[in-house]
Amino acid sequence: MSDIIRALRKVVLDAVNAQKLTDIVYGTVESVEPLKVRVDQKLLLEQEQLKLTRAVMDYEVEMTVDHLTENRSGGGNYEAFASHNHEYKGRKKFLIHNGLIVGDKVTMIRAHGGQQYLIIDKEVVE
Repeated sequence: MSDIIRALRKVVLDAVNAQKLTDIVYGTVESVEPLKVRVDQKLLLEQEQLKLTRAVMDYEVEMTVDHLTENRSGGGNYEAFASHNHEYKGRKKFLIHNGLIVGDKVTMIRAHGGQQYLIIDKEVVE
């Protein structure tokens, strides 16, 4: 009976592995417009195959701020131009610059079937 179980287990594992379930893949950005990512010498992913997360895109966020600007002075020795600061308060929009550039090393998840790839992050180079 154990030979039958081993044989069934092998058949099931082979079937699961053949389906190419999600997998981690690494690549390098070769082009931004249109987006192209090279995985290896033979595989170049085109924009239609790629999906992005915010971790690899420029995007806007709204933040609440409440502080004073740094002291600045004008010119001409007039009192109106003396060193001063201003309140900076409220809900403000900020642009996060996270977009991909040529040469970025990216980490991707290959979707079931291997036709779509989700770029989840990029290597940080300091």
